[in-house]
Amino acid sequence: MYFEYTWVLWFEFLLVPMAAWYVWKQVRRRRPYVAMSTAAPFGSNGAGVAGVLRHLPAVLRMIAVALLILAIARPKTSSNVSRTDTEGIDIVLALDVSTSMLARDFTPDRIEAAKNIAIEFISQRLSDRIGVVVFAGESYTQSPLTTDRATLINLIKEIECGLIDDGTAIGNGLANAVARLKDSQAKSRVVILLTDGVNNRGEIAPLTAAEIAKNYGVRVYTIGVGAMGTAPYPVMTPFGVQIQNIPVEIDEDLLKQIAEQTGGSYFRATDNTKLLQIYGEINQMEKVKITVDSFPVYTEEFGRFAVWALAALLLEIILRLFGARRIA
Repeated sequence: MYFEYTWVLWFEFLLVPMAAWYVWKQVRRRRPYVAMSTAAPFGSNGAGVAGVLRHLPAVLRMIAVALLILAIARPKTSSNVSRTDTEGIDIVLALDVSTSMLARDFTPDRIEAAKNIAIEFISQRLSDRIGVVVFAGESYTQSPLTTDRATLINLIKEIECGLIDDGTAIGNGLANAVARLKDSQAKSRVVILLTDGVNNRGEIAPLTAAEIAKNYGVRVYTIGVGAMGTAPYPVMTPFGVQIQNIPVEIDEDLLKQIAEQTGGSYFRATDNTKLLQIYGEINQMEKVKITVDSFPVYTEEFGRFAVWALAALLLEIILRLFGARRIA
């Protein structure tokens, strides 16, 4: 048992003057009497019990006061401190949101498949901080590193193509992701970069961004998204939206170089199942165990003492209303 406010326990000594005051009042209430020889005391054993019960309300009141003082001192109980293993990894997802991600070689399209599988990946990394960076012709941070899974998932659901200038600035996206990790103190820092195109925009060359990642000790896993050959893509025509097959262009050599330069790996995802498997592989590869001491969990106990005090007060009131007159 642990008390938050131990100094409150000194008020328990108030019970001493309370008890003394009660005894003194009982002595003063005694009436004068004349001793006479009689056998009446032997005729009833109930008088002794009644005499004891007459003091019960006062005893209950003092018990209630003692319990209230204990409740105010805020008693707590705690579990034992234990050593547990957890993962200390900071991860940033760098997601391509160029309009080519609307291609429908994935279900329902590349961008929605990437979002849904990323959400599933996040749900499995309960001990890690995760952030999200998006890029097309430029790049911005959708979410900084956080452990708030609900907020992070909602922010990922809000990602759409066409919100920023179109294009594929892989270097900018990677550099932005590394910037989110450069001050991290985690045991492992990782970027998962997903794109379906060729770098054609941005102020930072992809390999320059990879060199920055390497200098900060950030490992980059790259994922090329797209079917082999061509992919169905919605195109606006005078007759409405029509699906046309367009060539799939992914700079795999560049993505391999980025991964190799930073100690990561390159993956090619050609459909939803393959993309899910890739995230599963990365999930298994990024398992850095660290041993930590868990904090003791305190349970508040003041409510129990307060209930007992209330019960003692109610019992005293009942005895005074219904029993004191009979006992007297």
